[in-house]
Amino acid sequence: MTDRRQFLLAAGALAAPALIPAAGASELRVRDAFEVGRGVYVRALTFEPERNALWVGTSSGVHEVDLGSLELRNTFTRRHGLANEYVFAVGVDRQGWKWFGTNAGGVSRYRDGQWKTFFPMHGLADYWVYAFASQRDGSFWIGTWAGVNRYDLATGQFRTYMRELINEWVYGIAVDASDRVWFGTEGGVSMFDGQRWRSWTHRDGLGASNDDDLPPSTNTGLGTRSRHDLSISREGIATYNPNYVFAIHAAQDGSVWAGTWGGGASRFDGKTWSNLTTRDGLAGNIVYSIAQEPGGALWFGTSRGLSRYDGGRWQDFGRAEGLLEDHVYSVEIVPDGGVWAGTKRGVVRIAPA
Repeated sequence: MTDRRQFLLAAGALAAPALIPAAGASELRVRDAFEVGRGVYVRALTFEPERNALWVGTSSGVHEVDLGSLELRNTFTRRHGLANEYVFAVGVDRQGWKWFGTNAGGVSRYRDGQWKTFFPMHGLADYWVYAFASQRDGSFWIGTWAGVNRYDLATGQFRTYMRELINEWVYGIAVDASDRVWFGTEGGVSMFDGQRWRSWTHRDGLGASNDDDLPPSTNTGLGTRSRHDLSISREGIATYNPNYVFAIHAAQDGSVWAGTWGGGASRFDGKTWSNLTTRDGLAGNIVYSIAQEPGGALWFGTSRGLSRYDGGRWQDFGRAEGLLEDHVYSVEIVPDGGVWAGTKRGVVRIAPA
């Protein structure tokens, strides 16, 4: 059955669960639902192995959940040390520092009760921070709305790359098995192999064609310095912008996946791009997040729910299956096989019976 709980920002504790019956017992199902507030978004989910913890970044602060007990360990807001309570990304570097990328508040770093916030005056590329990733040598990458930073853990120095990218508005970063760094941007995908940069757009096959004849998105910062929100509709109607990449994932087989705005999930095999859409079984063509099980199955958080794809079969999750909302902004898979999905209002845990 589904255990529905609530994260309390002020009290830092879990409310008593109200149990909701669920039918069936043999397949993957929503087992727990944790609410963070009706108007609150869950934008980031990050697993920290050393603490067996799940970090939950929301539009009202960040939570640390003990995955052993499913109890809330910590809640951090502005009064605890966050520069801004709207947390869009959570990263953990090789030294155990937790990095919280915020919406217009720079990036705040935390470990063992110590806080430090970085702004552009310290070398950060921008105040809007949306992605993190680490390379083998510990180099820590930070995606912002004005390019990416490469942060040296030893020296504490930031290096900024902007002109090298296909577009400076960066939403996703992934590091593949060859230690190449991939960037999902508002204008396509870029890759840095340590020496050279390459980029791909819809003209190269990124994002499926506009078979539903959706209107083009007008909500974009391309070519401007104006700030905009991340809604995916125009006056309630779905829109299309296949170059807009919300998420990037380096898969186990060496391929790279990109979640696009209206163009579905795109796969790059090293030579060509192919695309999966609702016509193939994907829940929605706007893909916000991507994660992969140890066995290889992929999970896609979309504007119409959550999809699991094992290469042949699809399984979709929506409100009827226990999601709190349709838009799934973040997905994380933890070692016990549990799949966590973040939406507006809260986060759910999906697991076998």
